[in-house]
Formats: sequence, structure tokens, C-alpha cells
Amino acid sequence: LAMASQTVITTQPQFLAVQQHGEWQTGLMDCCSDCGVCLCGSFCLLCLSCQVAGDMNECCLCGSSVAMRTLYRTRYNIPGSILGDFCSLWWCGPCALCQLKRDINRRRSMGIF
Repeated sequence: LAMASQTVITTQPQFLAVQQHGEWQTGLMDCCSDCGVCLCGSFCLLCLSCQVAGDMNECCLCGSSVAMRTLYRTRYNIPGSILGDFCSLWWCGPCALCQLKRDINRRRSMGIF
């Protein structure tokens, strides 16, 4: 008789977190926004690639890979696709790598990297 008056829970409480879309901190061709990164990307692309990989705690050989750009983009919820990442790196490789490094530097200075 006492059990009939108690409320029975039939569903689990749900938690829904809506992720906001992120965006790149600089554009693909915004090389002049950080001349140091631009110079490094122009004259020593391998060094810049190793810096990016080190920032992401990955092997230094994969800093300029499609996988690295896609990993970064998904980590910060930046809209795009693997095909877009591939095209950026294929046709504008140094610019895409510089964009990634500038983004890392800016997020680090904001304390969100």
C-alpha cells in the first residue's frame, strides 16, 4: 500500500551539450598577421611542420599531414571536411601549415590550447 503512493521513474535523465562551432583564428592567406610564422613557413617548412607536430604531441613527421589538420579542426569544432583539408594542403601547403601554427599560437595566448 505504501509503494502505490511513490513516484516511479521510468526514464533516465538526459544531458545534452550543444557544441558551438569554432572557427580558424586567421584566414588561410593571412600570412602578414604573424610574420615570424610566415618566414618560417617560407624558408623552413620542415621546421614549421615539426613545431606544429610538437605542439600537438605527435611525431614530427606528421605536422603537415591531412590527418593533423583534420585532428586540429575536429578538436576545436571548426567546420570543414577531410577533402577540404586535403585540398588546402595540396594546393596551398605552406599557407595551410602557417594557418595551423598561427591558430595554435593564438589559442595558446588565449589560454584555450
